[in-house]
Amino acid sequence: MHVLELEGVGVRVVGKTLLSSIDWRVDFGEHWVVLGPNGAGKTTLLSLASAVRHPTEGSVHVLGHRLGRVDLRELRRHIGLVAASQRLVDESLMEDEDATALTVVLTGHTGTSVPLWDKLGEAERERALRLLADLGCKDLADREFRVCSQGERARVRIARALMADPAVLLLDEPAAGLDLPAREDLISAIEDLAATRPVLTTVTVTHHLEEVPATTTHAMLMKDARVLAAGPVDDVLTPDNLSDCFGRPLHADRLDGRWYARAVRP
Repeated sequence: MHVLELEGVGVRVVGKTLLSSIDWRVDFGEHWVVLGPNGAGKTTLLSLASAVRHPTEGSVHVLGHRLGRVDLRELRRHIGLVAASQRLVDESLMEDEDATALTVVLTGHTGTSVPLWDKLGEAERERALRLLADLGCKDLADREFRVCSQGERARVRIARALMADPAVLLLDEPAAGLDLPAREDLISAIEDLAATRPVLTTVTVTHHLEEVPATTTHAMLMKDARVLAAGPVDDVLTPDNLSDCFGRPLHADRLDGRWYARAVRP
């Protein structure tokens, strides 16, 4: 069984092609990054992987189950999704002065937008505290979520996604809007997860090469709703492939496991 398996997948909406002829396989313990310009189809791809959307054509298997032939609510319990556009936490909870970061993480146990206290005990509280510690923000446990910085909220949301012990963690532009220190804290936390959870599979979508964790094992480049290149990260993140993907000549360098890109000046 694979974590994700897409064969001949296409997605069309009102005559517009969002994905075309996608073949992709993700195995347990792999750490993927999906890169590409705006409109390439990255978020649509993640919506299939998270069992939020069905394909127009082709087949999508998530954790061995084919979309269209499985209870999506049950399947989603095994998928951790962190997306800036998705409101996983009720807005009233986010602004509640009594709602701490720990409270937000606890909602991940039941997959609800507010805590169901009758289903939460000391064991769940201890697990939530461990996850906050794993994400480098245990000191935020008693802080009101509404006063946490954007970077702190990003790490709290990842801890929340891990509460249900998912098989795969999907991160849609997790560093969007973060300043440099917050971005680096977040990437370090993601790298630590890869080191401490060898079975956990991750897929990170981003626009920026600088946001690719050093623990990434595989990469996919997307352009114009298609896969331009996919495979082991060292084979994919090359200057030629990146230049083709983003439509301009690029230099690409790697230092201490992290990638950096800059335009080739004439």
